Amino acid sequence: MSDSIPKYLFHQGTNFKSYEYFGAHFDKVGKKNGVTFRVWANSAESVFLVGDFNGWDVNANPMTNIGNGVFETFVENAKELDCYKYAIKTSKGVVLKADPFAFYAEKAPNTASRIYKFKKFKWTDSEFLSGRAQNGEHHNLPMNVYEVNLTSFVRKEDGSLYTARELAKILVPYVKKMGYNFVEFMPVTEYPFDGSWGYQVTGYYAITSRLGTPEDFKYLINAFHSQGIGVIVDWVPAHFPKDEHGLYEFDGAPLYENHGWDRIEHATWGTRRFDYGRTEVQSFLVSSACFLFDEYHIDGIRVDAVASMLYLDYDKKPGEWIPNEYGDNKNLEAIAFLRKLNDAVHGAFPRAIMIAEESTDYSMITKPTSVGGLGFDYKWNMGWMNDVLSYVPIDPYFRKYDHNKLNFSLCYAFSEHYVLPISHDEVVHGKKSLLDKQFGSYEQKFAGVRAFMGYMMSHPGKKLMFMGSEFGQFKEWAYKEGLEFFMKGYDKHNRLSQFFKELNNFYLNEPCLYGDDDGWDGFNWLEANDADNNVLAYERRYNGETVTCVINFSGEDKVYKVGLDKGKYDVVFNSDRVRYGGKAKFKNRVYTAKGCAWQGKESSADIKVSALSFIYLKRK
Repeated sequence: MSDSIPKYLFHQGTNFKSYEYFGAHFDKVGKKNGVTFRVWANSAESVFLVGDFNGWDVNANPMTNIGNGVFETFVENAKELDCYKYAIKTSKGVVLKADPFAFYAEKAPNTASRIYKFKKFKWTDSEFLSGRAQNGEHHNLPMNVYEVNLTSFVRKEDGSLYTARELAKILVPYVKKMGYNFVEFMPVTEYPFDGSWGYQVTGYYAITSRLGTPEDFKYLINAFHSQGIGVIVDWVPAHFPKDEHGLYEFDGAPLYENHGWDRIEHATWGTRRFDYGRTEVQSFLVSSACFLFDEYHIDGIRVDAVASMLYLDYDKKPGEWIPNEYGDNKNLEAIAFLRKLNDAVHGAFPRAIMIAEESTDYSMITKPTSVGGLGFDYKWNMGWMNDVLSYVPIDPYFRKYDHNKLNFSLCYAFSEHYVLPISHDEVVHGKKSLLDKQFGSYEQKFAGVRAFMGYMMSHPGKKLMFMGSEFGQFKEWAYKEGLEFFMKGYDKHNRLSQFFKELNNFYLNEPCLYGDDDGWDGFNWLEANDADNNVLAYERRYNGETVTCVINFSGEDKVYKVGLDKGKYDVVFNSDRVRYGGKAKFKNRVYTAKGCAWQGKESSADIKVSALSFIYLKRK
């Protein structure tokens, strides 16, 4: 392909493999072997390449402007892993910039890019990849996601980090054993500040060197795939930091960021917003997403902070933003970009899963772009998350006044394809860990987590749980430390871990809990409004079978009448078992539905449910 074509498509906003053209690539010019460097710097007066290969001499390697702000040079003596930057001369002086398209970078706090050539990696995941569901087929499959921060899941004794390859030996078998069939990594592309958790990105094509080499990261993904576990990666197209070496005013003026005074900055975050209407920025961002699927075989992307992209008045006061051409607060360029992103990814990778972290009532996020939607596969259900996490700290005696926090989510549960998230954001900054959020004594908190999980795992929607919650870490997540796995040496925490393991695996193997998350055919209320008793009762249904769920959020044991079709019912899960840390007050393993009609059913049974517990029933 002529060099002019990828450059032309880049400027058109349709080069979704722009990483094959820009950046540093091993090349041959005439009889000379070396590396060709290309960078886009539209407003630059001139650009020079500096690096290990020229002693960081600013004048040694001038780059040629080959048109439309694209600069190019060939360096014969450049070699792999050499560090380099672009010295960009502007009207304000000279700035040193890392390569936006670099595949690898120095370890923080150093900021140079490194020349890198991908090795021929021996993938063994072809069977896994070919077996993945395509475009929407995954909606009737289980999705139980373990959210992980790869730099703080576990640390070495001296506090140093494990590489991704080393983590594979620890993390993969743990996730498999605990009954999760997906992992979601918090951002893994290069970032300068540890305290940003990876959400302030400077290298959209470089897996952070904190995790080792790109091949180490491929090894980790391949290891997950070998165990049938999909990999989702957090991706951040909403903003970027103002670090001098990054995208910030790359050529001395806003290049990647929006030029508008009201759109250029996220003031609260201290970051810059991308210019979604600029075609070159579209090529850059969509290429970054496609690159992760293409080069690293990831299975999905969770797009961070979508709400901040959709609204012109996000985090702004009146007078701080200009309405769009229709006079409202929608960012039309961002909306068009998100549709382009999802169409491009799904077109190139039909098995890709695209997830929006979006916190408002913006409609049709998971509807196809062909009918006016944004084209995502799933949306995080932040409303459900906020409701239930504000409910569980309440004294059960007073919970009747907030019962709507449990049942309101069913008013909109089928308006989108949802993921129910208990994420890292909910266990930091004084919000407390999932265990410590629960009301009551030490023992009640564990029971509260179990009851909550019974509700979450049977509620319509896919599931996501942040690391450490599964064994009841009391302490909030700390990004500078590993998880406190020593807590599993204490009986209650060990039993809670056993509970999570068995409930997760029950979910994965019970189609009634996941087979129809998207409509009333898969869900039926038996009792939604019994606020006085703090009890919910409902059915999850799929393919002619039913699991009846009874959740007791009260502080009292209950003998609760539940409507059932006639017949015998096995107790297929009871959270009050001793093996889970419960008291096993009620040992009934079978109930017989007979007698009076109740809750729209022809018969009923008196079900015994301990305080802060749940049971699932299934007809024999």
